[in-house]
Amino acid sequence: MNHFQLSVAAVVGLLALSGCSIEPTGSSQLSPPDPAAVEGPIESMTTAPDKAGRSWAPAASADITPGVQTYTQDGQCTTNFVFIDDAGNTYIGQSAHCAGTGEPEGADGCTAGSQPLGTTVTFNRGGSPLSAGEVIATGELAYSSWITMQGFRENDVNTYKCNDFGLVKVRPEDVGRVNPSVPLWGGPVDLNTTGANPGDEVHGYGNSSLRFGITGLSPQTGMSSADDPADGGWAHRHTAPTPGVPGDSGSAFLDSHGRALGTLSTIALSLPAVNAVGDLNHELAYARAHSGITGLRLVLGTQPFRSS
Repeated sequence: MNHFQLSVAAVVGLLALSGCSIEPTGSSQLSPPDPAAVEGPIESMTTAPDKAGRSWAPAASADITPGVQTYTQDGQCTTNFVFIDDAGNTYIGQSAHCAGTGEPEGADGCTAGSQPLGTTVTFNRGGSPLSAGEVIATGELAYSSWITMQGFRENDVNTYKCNDFGLVKVRPEDVGRVNPSVPLWGGPVDLNTTGANPGDEVHGYGNSSLRFGITGLSPQTGMSSADDPADGGWAHRHTAPTPGVPGDSGSAFLDSHGRALGTLSTIALSLPAVNAVGDLNHELAYARAHSGITGLRLVLGTQPFRSS
């Protein structure tokens, strides 16, 4: 692997945004799932950490958490939230484009290539443009919204433009090294189902190898912008003094109350830089409806949310 540059897939995926929405060209074969109608009420999409049926590593010493670097083939990204299912498996999220095969023209999830499910994904510490750092654990790609949408021939424009979500399955022997809390901020305390209001603070934690391991650059606080109604709730935009960069892709964003808002997907080529996060409520609902993973749900953090 050439560590002097991030993969084309990671760079293109993060930069290829002026907005998720384009004008629809026809009727949808699959409508975006209604989160409230998928596998019961919204409460079933989350679980408290003490109700998850396992013990979590202490937040201060856990190796696998939101904000850990992942490497999928040549692509380096940042993990977002922790998830479990009814079979007792543990997952951590990243962007689907982190496993992309790198075609620059593949700017959306219904045409872009992807590594297959089962592809090895490593959790790394200390990756930089010069080195991938230390591999602390190994998982496998268990879900990709891109692969799923292509298999279902998804035709809803906002869905295939904005649904950029993947899951890495943690090996059973490594589950005891996992904690679901977002570094520095704590939480998530719940799942955001309504989006963020303009002017609200949002909080993220990026871990791009371009930051050379300087953890002080990882926390990101931004101000939410007005959503584009044409996106249908699939994306939220914000500006930040330290915006996301390639390698931060997939990282978690919390709203001003500490609820899981979304996952970093793209930035606009404009000044000021505008980051966009995919709406986790929509992404998770789609995965629950189409992934075949029964009982997939978000694990809330063991640490309380603190905004500063």
